[in-house]
Amino acid sequence: QVQLVESGGGLVQAGGSLLLSCAASETIFASNPMGWYRQAPGKQRELVARRRGGRDPDYADSVRGRFTISRDNAKNTVYLQMNRLKPEDTAVYYCHTRDSGIDYWGQGTQVTVSS
Repeated sequence: QVQLVESGGGLVQAGGSLLLSCAASETIFASNPMGWYRQAPGKQRELVARRRGGRDPDYADSVRGRFTISRDNAKNTVYLQMNRLKPEDTAVYYCHTRDSGIDYWGQGTQVTVSS
């Protein structure tokens, strides 16, 4: 069973930056998706960014141009560089991957952006 361990969340002022990291406990094939979702209080979990194989990354419209996802397949790690953060980016951020049809989630890391 794949375990995902996130790190890098915290409190930052609007306009600031944070780097989230997520390391998988097992090899994740490059063709399998790895990415980030977020859930704000009272809202549904939503896709933030993901990478799948050699395809261009997918981004939510609200973060495109501010966030960058990258993936190190040798380390089974995915990163999310978040720049020009806004208060509306405040949420719990979850790492995600899928293997053999099974979805795996990290425990979540809190990102809070103060105005």
